[in-house]
Amino acid sequence: MSKRNTRLTTPLIRENGALRPATWDEALDRAAGGFRSAVEKHGPQTFGLFSCSKTTNEMNYLAQKFARAVVGSNNIDSCNRT
Repeated sequence: MSKRNTRLTTPLIRENGALRPATWDEALDRAAGGFRSAVEKHGPQTFGLFSCSKTTNEMNYLAQKFARAVVGSNNIDSCNRT
């Protein structure tokens, strides 16, 4: 099998220990629910985000805005300073 045939093209979610295909909406809802659950249980500082220096300034700005304004966490870092 060639490498281009091994790339995932649909999201997978784990149920009862096994992965199964899911819709994008279902996968994103599951991810958002996990974030929400952790923040509700342990507070917003339980959330952290690491952003990439190879992305645009605009994308890094959106990442920090999401972490601070949506989640309520100041735990955001990137490797821009290296």
